[in-house]
Amino acid sequence: MAVKRLEMKSITIDFPGVRALNGVDFNTATGSIQALIGANGAGKSTLMKVLSGAHDHYTGEIQLDGESVEIRTPADAQKLGIQTVYQEVDTAIIPSLTVAENIMLNQTVQAMGQQHWMNWKQLFKKAESILSSMNLHIPVKKLAGELTLAEKQLVLIARAISSECSFLILDEPTAPLSHTETSELFRIVRDLAKRNVGIIFISHRMPEIFELCDELTVMRNGELVVKRNIPEVDTHQVIEYMLGRKLEDQFPAKFSTFGETLLEVEGLSDGDKVKNTSLHVKAGEIVGLAGLVGAGKTELCKALFGAGPTKSGTVKLKGKILNLTSPHAAVKSGLALVPEERRKEGVLVAESVTSNLTAVNLKKFTRFLSFINQRAEKKTAQEYIKALGIKTSSEMAKVENLSGGNQQKVAIGRWLIADADVYIFDEPTKGVDVGAKRDIFELIAQLAAQGKGVIYASSELSEITGITNRVYVLYDGEPVKELETAVTTEEELLFYSTGGR
Repeated sequence: MAVKRLEMKSITIDFPGVRALNGVDFNTATGSIQALIGANGAGKSTLMKVLSGAHDHYTGEIQLDGESVEIRTPADAQKLGIQTVYQEVDTAIIPSLTVAENIMLNQTVQAMGQQHWMNWKQLFKKAESILSSMNLHIPVKKLAGELTLAEKQLVLIARAISSECSFLILDEPTAPLSHTETSELFRIVRDLAKRNVGIIFISHRMPEIFELCDELTVMRNGELVVKRNIPEVDTHQVIEYMLGRKLEDQFPAKFSTFGETLLEVEGLSDGDKVKNTSLHVKAGEIVGLAGLVGAGKTELCKALFGAGPTKSGTVKLKGKILNLTSPHAAVKSGLALVPEERRKEGVLVAESVTSNLTAVNLKKFTRFLSFINQRAEKKTAQEYIKALGIKTSSEMAKVENLSGGNQQKVAIGRWLIADADVYIFDEPTKGVDVGAKRDIFELIAQLAAQGKGVIYASSELSEITGITNRVYVLYDGEPVKELETAVTTEEELLFYSTGGR
């Protein structure tokens, strides 16, 4: 099979008040698996959006096998065999369509432009065949809106490979996947590479990059830093390339002295994913919820925040029984949730950084007759932007134009202004680079130092052992083990996470 070569030369693109890419050169070829990495805001996703036709106002040149090509729309990219699976699955999935319709969406749209009828039997059969080749067992007639986050991600990958493609861009594809699902994805990716598909793999997970990829390209501040073969570098070198400096200790020092019990949960159940859950959190304590994808961590976090149903059990805050009928009731009671799906649930992507930071506590900025004190709003936003290290052109920039790590800082910052008693973090570092992770860990440690209670839910077991004081391991929706993290290991957490007794 002939190898195709793709080159991007001197790619430059500006957004209001910021240069996102500055003369970037990037090249790859079919049959290889290349990692594209960098800290949040480095420009890697922007570069791939140029390649996929999502941004059309760039300057520079794109060549395929030495010939200049024009990519200004997603259709242009797809005609050239360039397919993309983005990190934000809910912006790409159509919840009201079936799994099969989502997988075969591109072909369906093309067919409907040429004929007035659809062979549904053939469509479902082909979708089943694609899922079968990926070793997945997702019902093709199920509505996509009923899928888990991990299943939606896999459906989008199935959609991408349903069309003939020469280059497949995967933007943080493993973020919502379990270990088993990630292994299946890697098998699929390797098989595609053997079939002469070029894979561009964007990830912040170093072990995955070193396990899967052949070479890597590192970006920083909108520019290319280095391109190396994987055997030529180690993790520490790559992190230094990404950050432009040596990484300090990732986790801050833990506190071991705690105050009174803030949160008490007894026998909480939602009749489905959350089963007979009991836990407690003390002032100044960071308590982990560990478990694999699908263990019920997200559902438990939402139930504690009044965003999910509960059928039995009690939740007490400072000894008072809470009636958590809605997130509004939870906020009034002193609870805060930074959700896993930040773009869908954690931030208002079309609003400014200022609006997002102050949205939870508008009362603080409301004057007589309910007018917003915009000067006070702006001042507070500027203070938190500086304190949190949010990289933005101004406090009025839209959140959708920020990198994933900076969006997460905005999602956390809004609750810092609200000053809750107990903070619940659901997968807070998903899609966040090592530098931004350190910043988030510092913020969480500061909350604990202020006497706040923290619940930290994550499938990243290294983070659980690194930042929490105590951990509840969830399996099939129920806590099966409580452990002191100072005297446990990732191996022990994984043992209980996989149903060990």
